[in-house]
Amino acid sequence: MTISNLRRRHRNEALLKGFGLAAVSTAILMLALLFGSLIATGWQAFTQTHIRIEVPIAAERIKPDNVFGSNWRGVMQDAAAAMLPDADAATRKSLGQIVSNGAQFMVRDAVLADPALIGGSLTITVPTSDPYDQLNKGLIDRATPAQNRRLNDAEIALFDALVAEGRVGKRPNWALLANADSRFPELAGLRGALVGSFYALLTCFAISFPLGIGAAIYLEEFAPKNRWSDFIEVNINNLAAVPSVVFGLLALAVFLGWFGMPRSAPFVGGLTLALMTLPTIIIATRAALKAVPPSIREAALGLGASRQQVVFHHVLPLAMPGIMTGTIIGLAQALGETAPLLLIGMNAFITSAPGTPFDAATALPTQIFIWADSPERGFVSRTSAAILVLLAFLVAMNAIAIFLRNRFERRW
Repeated sequence: MTISNLRRRHRNEALLKGFGLAAVSTAILMLALLFGSLIATGWQAFTQTHIRIEVPIAAERIKPDNVFGSNWRGVMQDAAAAMLPDADAATRKSLGQIVSNGAQFMVRDAVLADPALIGGSLTITVPTSDPYDQLNKGLIDRATPAQNRRLNDAEIALFDALVAEGRVGKRPNWALLANADSRFPELAGLRGALVGSFYALLTCFAISFPLGIGAAIYLEEFAPKNRWSDFIEVNINNLAAVPSVVFGLLALAVFLGWFGMPRSAPFVGGLTLALMTLPTIIIATRAALKAVPPSIREAALGLGASRQQVVFHHVLPLAMPGIMTGTIIGLAQALGETAPLLLIGMNAFITSAPGTPFDAATALPTQIFIWADSPERGFVSRTSAAILVLLAFLVAMNAIAIFLRNRFERRW
């Protein structure tokens, strides 16, 4: 080999290393930009502006025989007006707009828990409405001309007066995880989506895990090697690459159209996700079974074990770490799917968490889609926060898969 050829090889090797380093650096940079933008936008949603207010529970506003039907909006209007008793009518109206519309239900629940409050008063800390929450977080620029702001100068001055009195403060926004969806950003939460995703994944796991393992065991250990088994294997590999929207269309036609299953139900969503996850589990299970050395099978057969005993007593236990890793990765992929769930209606506006897998619900990806399409400014930060929550679940599931692989994997 000449010196010029050797130099050329070294130069090509250096170029290849440089391209690889550039590709890795670009990928890290893009991930950093993604997470940076999500955190910069979404961290505001993890806090919420609250205001302390004294609420007089006037007996004439309350119907003893119908507490739920009482005039709780009027109760809150009286409480807001009492913060500045000498203010004019316009100012009192502005005071009423500072408090979230959901505050009346918080007061109602407190009175239901303690009826002795009727005729007295209640000091309670409630969320502010979204415009004032945005103002307190600095997301509304006070220097913007008044005609381009959501709040005029008088409304901002009124809020500043309440801040000076020590009534206003920021707290951790536990409602983001504890509440279901709402039309009001300050009250909207992910509870319904979290429960809906849990039921959907539970259904997906209960169906895809046993069916996927059973199909993989048959194809790998018992099925004869002929044209039909080759045809099935090819189609399983092809199904793993089919776009998710196709499975959504299939679920729409079969589960909802032919079988008449309930629309927007997590059970139907779980069935749809199970169809998508099955090829992944089958492929991962077959790969784990192949990784078990043939000597294990031969030794068991030599000792007189049947084919079934060899598979279920020796091969399957040794392959289970790889099977569990593939299953968790498949479920993590299913957790992030949006298109098939949209097609079966899991993007409905649901204000309560589902009690069963057959109740209407949303899922985390579809809830993000709903909030991203909302015109309210407060939903912008909540959309990013919901994405961060979804990413946290995905990272946790992948971390569990890596732990199981490293903890139980055997090297032959």
